[in-house]
Amino acid sequence: MTAESPFPASDDASLEYSRAQMLAMGQAVLERSVDHVAAIGSQPSRGNVDAAELCRSLREPIPEAGTELEPLLALLFDDLIPRSFTTPSPGYLGYIPGGGVYPAALADFIADTTNRYTGVWQAAPALVQLESNVLEWMCDWMGFPAGSSGLLTTGGSGATFNAVLCARERLLGPDIRRGTIYTSSQAHLCIVKAAKLAGIHADRVRLIPVDSAFRMRLDALKAAIAEDRAAGLVPFLVGSSAGTTNTGAVDALDEIADLCAAEKLWHHVDGAYGAFFHACPELRPLLRGLSRADSLTLDPHKGMFLPYGTGALLVRDASALRDVHAATAGYLPESPEEFYDPHQYGPELSRGFPGLRVWMAVKMYGAARYRAAIAEKRALAVWAAERVARIPGIVMDAEPQLSLFAFHLEGPTLATQEARNVATAALVEQVTRRGKVLLSGCTVDGRYLARVCVLSFRTRMEQMETCVAHLAEEAAKLLA
Repeated sequence: MTAESPFPASDDASLEYSRAQMLAMGQAVLERSVDHVAAIGSQPSRGNVDAAELCRSLREPIPEAGTELEPLLALLFDDLIPRSFTTPSPGYLGYIPGGGVYPAALADFIADTTNRYTGVWQAAPALVQLESNVLEWMCDWMGFPAGSSGLLTTGGSGATFNAVLCARERLLGPDIRRGTIYTSSQAHLCIVKAAKLAGIHADRVRLIPVDSAFRMRLDALKAAIAEDRAAGLVPFLVGSSAGTTNTGAVDALDEIADLCAAEKLWHHVDGAYGAFFHACPELRPLLRGLSRADSLTLDPHKGMFLPYGTGALLVRDASALRDVHAATAGYLPESPEEFYDPHQYGPELSRGFPGLRVWMAVKMYGAARYRAAIAEKRALAVWAAERVARIPGIVMDAEPQLSLFAFHLEGPTLATQEARNVATAALVEQVTRRGKVLLSGCTVDGRYLARVCVLSFRTRMEQMETCVAHLAEEAAKLLA
């Protein structure tokens, strides 16, 4: 310290780096990242995730002194990142893949380094307009009419929560205790969770049984609505699925839309996995009725191949979303009538710039190239399902309504359901252990099913041929 200043003479309080330092660090990160992506195809589809000891070793107190960048990069890329599912792998066929296209990574770097505030239109009007464009493009792909809008979220759960809020405010008002929600027994858990967050208790959520193709039964839905009305309750929302997580089932969206219109219910469609197939005109019959939804969950980190953390909600009547979230305060500027203002359509003021990664990817690839990539995933799944169904011992439980199919293993030695479940789980594990493709499974009504989901932009015919070959070889071993 000096007599003239109470502050230390050194510049320890500065967090700035010089231009040269930033360029050097950026180059080091870029080289590591690009090398990693370039080698994705040769990496195992699943790293060693038996990592409890590793996790214990990573616990540490807050570091008092800083660390150079290179040791941190070495720790991440050499030790930690490989100990995980290789989700961007071309052989990642488990769960619902999210590939993470490279233009989105560039967009995130730009968004983080420029660090502009996009929660309020006036703070970055031109940048917010890009996000507005993205939402309009999604509305167009989904066949939503003029007057629709939406909200970018971190994923399908946030989107679904905001949809339930819209329906609750429009159809229940303050009397929420009597409100009832209906969804399939195969629906994503986010619908039940969203209901709870919105004040709709679990005893007001009806799980409707499904048919042999795992689609919500319309007769059971009608009966449940009628029973609740007779009991003095207020049905207000039906949540249908445009591609369930377990089996890829697409509910009868058009017929459910008819029912909701007749009963004056809000129709929300969970299209987190499957809705982007609607962007391809030739595939729209698979999702007939989707464009009639009152609200629609999308996950661009699935169907648009973007990095995880990119979700969206579209609402047919944009005023329903604005009515839920519109608010002001003395420190906020007046919201414009002409332009989209994010904080008036969602719960956040402080937020990142999620629209840039979507905008950058669509601008760099173009819609036509996106449609071709999406359509290819459906074609690959159909091709693979036809061949997997011919493998001795494999029984198909769910044909690919979109790009996901499910099956199990049967044989003379597998006389019980437990034996079939154990063998099917072993089939998933043995194929995944070979390191070229990663499969996952699910349990439906006590049956363990193996699943193949094709939705990574890196997955091509080579990976599907490998998948079929490895399933055939491992099924033969298990049945021998």
